[in-house]
Amino acid sequence: MSGGGVQITGLTQLRGAFVALENDLQRATRTATAHAAHLAEAAIKQMLTTSSHEKGTPTPSAPGEPPSLVSGTLRRSTKVVGPVPAGFGRWLAEVGPTAVYGRVQELGGTAGHGSELPPRPYVQPAYEQLVASGAISRTYHLAWRTALAH
Repeated sequence: MSGGGVQITGLTQLRGAFVALENDLQRATRTATAHAAHLAEAAIKQMLTTSSHEKGTPTPSAPGEPPSLVSGTLRRSTKVVGPVPAGFGRWLAEVGPTAVYGRVQELGGTAGHGSELPPRPYVQPAYEQLVASGAISRTYHLAWRTALAH
């Protein structure tokens, strides 16, 4: 080529490398999302074991504290769903209880029998604890670092 132009070769290989990198990062993000969701599940279940009392005894946890463990249903009902794709490069996992009274325990409100329950949060504090400890960030950073090292 005359006139000092630039010649580029290997664009097909470069494109292939970028596609492979994108695929590796997608897999890493999905894996990290699953791992983070299971960390959250474990943290929520831990929050639900901070106090307990025998069924039928009037010794609930203090308002603002996680609910006391009585039968273990709320703890057992805490599950991970996903991860599922949520748009380009994003994955979504849901973590929380399936027990019908899980929401009213977390946020407070009117219980099924008409009484008002104060909030006894256990999901949000578990999440905040994971974020503050850096556990979620480390999960993603490690997965991405591993994917980029290939």
